[in-house]
Amino acid sequence: MAESTSTKACPSCGALNPSAAPGQSCASCGAKLGESRPTRYEDTDRAHHHQDGFSLTWCGISLGVVGILTAAVVIGLPMVVPIFDFEGSAGMMLAIPVWFVSGMLVGLISPGRTVAEPVLATFLVAMPTAFLLFSGQTVKTMPAFMYVLMSALGVLFAMIGSYAGERIQVGPSSSSPSND
Repeated sequence: MAESTSTKACPSCGALNPSAAPGQSCASCGAKLGESRPTRYEDTDRAHHHQDGFSLTWCGISLGVVGILTAAVVIGLPMVVPIFDFEGSAGMMLAIPVWFVSGMLVGLISPGRTVAEPVLATFLVAMPTAFLLFSGQTVKTMPAFMYVLMSALGVLFAMIGSYAGERIQVGPSSSSPSND
């Protein structure tokens, strides 16, 4: 006589487990099999803010935002107000917060999670900015490797800014305990 064995998918990891009584744990991840936990796509708050892939559209928008803000502050401002001559290290020190703000702006206006796009855009803007500031330095000199390090720091700050913008856009976490 053949015994019918049924399996149950784990609500956390999806692994198949032999049918078990409530309270038993998954053989793969250890989650309780009797508990029903929504997957990350069933949670409507978080499903909207899950990045499914890289968006060329938002990369272009990010490139525009980062490029315009960087050019306006590092190049345009000294043209309008000559006392603000951001050359060399002063220009790089000013570019880092500009890249943070531009990452935050893109994070705030994007319809979904777009963290990678502002980072790539900042990287693409940081290279010519660092080269321009390095080649134009006269008084406030700094070695070339410092421009590379400060550009990397600026890209990191753009990532932090875009994540912060996303978190501000999403609002407080829905998994916070309620006081009923």
